[in-house]
Amino acid sequence: MPKSSFVDAISPESQLEPEELVRYSRHIGLTEVGESGQRRLKQASVLIVGAGGLGSPAALYLAAAGVGRLGIADFDDVDLSNLQRQVLHDTHGIGSRKTASARARLQAINPLVHVETIDAELTASNALEVIGAYDIVIDGTDNFKTRYLTNDACVLLGRPNVYGSVLRFEGQASVFATPNGPCYRCLFREPPPPGLIPSCAEAGVLGVLPGLIGTIQATEAIKLILGVGDTLAGRLLLVDALRMHFRTIQLRRDPDCPACGTRELTALIDYDEFCGTPSSRDATRSDTVRDITPRELSERLRRGDAIALIDVREPYEWRIARIEGARLIPLGRIGMSAPELDRDREIVLYCHHGSRSLAAGEHLVAQGFDRVWNLSGGIDRWSEEVDASVPTY
Repeated sequence: MPKSSFVDAISPESQLEPEELVRYSRHIGLTEVGESGQRRLKQASVLIVGAGGLGSPAALYLAAAGVGRLGIADFDDVDLSNLQRQVLHDTHGIGSRKTASARARLQAINPLVHVETIDAELTASNALEVIGAYDIVIDGTDNFKTRYLTNDACVLLGRPNVYGSVLRFEGQASVFATPNGPCYRCLFREPPPPGLIPSCAEAGVLGVLPGLIGTIQATEAIKLILGVGDTLAGRLLLVDALRMHFRTIQLRRDPDCPACGTRELTALIDYDEFCGTPSSRDATRSDTVRDITPRELSERLRRGDAIALIDVREPYEWRIARIEGARLIPLGRIGMSAPELDRDREIVLYCHHGSRSLAAGEHLVAQGFDRVWNLSGGIDRWSEEVDASVPTY
């Protein structure tokens, strides 16, 4: 493939110092890289959206490879539950901003790389400015709202979008928004209904899988910078880590795609509305199951109201944290346990963030229960708003 336009010109300032010749000697020894390729890497800039499971390995290898300027966009804090897969961070960094933790780790690996941090959520109001400052984007996001936002901004700006996603034992990777290739909307025109696809927090993810996919993303970014090899543009790589099976499927640009086909999408939109998620808490509302906030539930429990509080998470989650007075009935057992529940008593269901408890509530309503409530935001919001002693994960 031809070299990317942003690395065609190599300025005198990109000359390699003796220390760099040593540091990158294994690159320079490759015919496909050489000194000129390493200078291209030094010139290039890459934005990594999300300093989590995918962004961690991508950032580590891009820094080690000598990409001259790395941007890290994240607005979350390091949590203990992150450390199983988010290898940018360590135990000492728990509670600190992910951007600060990432910068310290990357500068320790390679002080010659300039690390910039964007400690804010990527939104329709700032995405074009943020993404426009970089040559390539690594999509390390874990939600559809930011994924579509990143894709659309990359299409509008003409920036390659190196995509990755993981769940349980399976992962995907591709390169979107190249001049003649498809974009994310060509693959998924619209997002799935809220709550249909579980998050990694709910479904789990094999810790090494983000490392595998994130490293593939870093590889694709380096190939784009060097202009060598065949990238995943026009192909979707599917990885089944449980069976260690890799396969690719061909992707074509959809001529009716509003982003890269018809080009009717000329500006960023309201991605909360587009994805049907005004907020993660509103996404767990239902026409049949009533919503109750943590503060409302706390007040009713304090008053001594007769409420059956049911936790529909898995037993291991119950051992991490629980709300006092709750009874554990995992979602998979809610149907067989329904006959044991008092139909005349109010039932409040909760899970981690509210999606599983909503599904449990809708099942109970279908079985004739008419006094069912779903705890908005789940135990995570309960910890945030009512009882900080309840651990988050």
